Amino acid sequence: MRIRTLPTALAGAALLLSGGAVLAQIEGGSRGAAPVDSGSAYEVSGVTVDVAGKTADAARYSGWRLAQRKAWVQLSNRLGGGGGLVSDGTLDSLVSGIVVENEQIGPQRYIAKLGVLFDRSRAGSILGISTYADRSQPMLVIPVQYSGGVGQAFEQSTQWQQAWARYRTGNSSIDYVRPSGSGPDALLLNVGQTQRPGRGWWRTVLDQYGASDVLMPVVKLYRQWPGGPVIGVFEARHGPDNELIGSFTLRVGTPDGLSQLLDTGVKRIDDLYQQARRNGSLHVDDSLSPPPPPEAAVIDDLPTDDTTDANTAVLTGGAGISIIVQFDTPAATAVSSTEAALRAIPGVRSAATTSLALGGVSLMRVAYDGDPAALKTALEARGYQVFGSGQTIRIRRVAQLLPPDLPADNATTG
Repeated sequence: MRIRTLPTALAGAALLLSGGAVLAQIEGGSRGAAPVDSGSAYEVSGVTVDVAGKTADAARYSGWRLAQRKAWVQLSNRLGGGGGLVSDGTLDSLVSGIVVENEQIGPQRYIAKLGVLFDRSRAGSILGISTYADRSQPMLVIPVQYSGGVGQAFEQSTQWQQAWARYRTGNSSIDYVRPSGSGPDALLLNVGQTQRPGRGWWRTVLDQYGASDVLMPVVKLYRQWPGGPVIGVFEARHGPDNELIGSFTLRVGTPDGLSQLLDTGVKRIDDLYQQARRNGSLHVDDSLSPPPPPEAAVIDDLPTDDTTDANTAVLTGGAGISIIVQFDTPAATAVSSTEAALRAIPGVRSAATTSLALGGVSLMRVAYDGDPAALKTALEARGYQVFGSGQTIRIRRVAQLLPPDLPADNATTG
């Protein structure tokens, strides 16, 4: 499956070449693949077009134009916008990408099945709806592939990990944290780690990736004979205890269809996770939260001499409790604004960013005089969603809720 940006009439060939370069970046490398960023896009897939033109390029360009219009009508109907059309110029500003699912190009004809990605905020403003979507807490994804009896996660690049990297999660209610497989990922996120139930090490790993829990989608590939059918047994697993959410089996006639089989498996596993979240069987494991700090010992009948008072003053005048706060940093301004918001809370001695990840989740160390639960309450009173407890929490700005008569956009398009 390829992702292409809609070209202008004069720059089509150049962008097609650049699209191939992007695909090469996803599929290249000996270990891992960077995930496709689709959290800010609506996706409409399965749009069929059959267009004729004077040349092959003209037919393809007309087909993409038609796909934009048809996809916009579907998206508008899905979100309650009435299905009205807008101008092609407006659509050009709304469309962030064209996904080629299947295409046949002739000298004067173009037949294809396409997907269209729309910018979430711009589309929402035109349709007059809120772009808020109720999503889960951040879930770390470790795709595990068994082939020939050997299991691999991020030790080497696998087709299963690449399938998860190219999956667009904009329509999913699960907030996936998808590692790229670079750096320490091969050491921390291997098959052995998925089979360790110890919570202490899992807390350390999840803190590194800014996640609250872990999901382990597993595929076991069985090849009947060289060049013959490939059977994939898929399992959706969750948590340090490797709890099974659901499973299914898919089959493809030749190895050439393996990528399509894995893409279908990713989609169905995502559906299983979303269904489990809706019925309450998928939730964050409370044992992954840091243990509460020990209660301070209360000593009765303390002496009241001057020496004791001085020692007490020293004990209460320290640097406060150190709390790690995970927060989203889409831009550099989010760092300073979040630090300022934390410093304005009574009892906060200092707030400094210790790990910066622009476009991702950064870490801030906060020195606080008081109970961490009081800090959590103060943050919620200032409009933040707070996940976790104890001395490691994650905060997120509360988004505007949907109108009461409009459901959240969690449905996966078909």
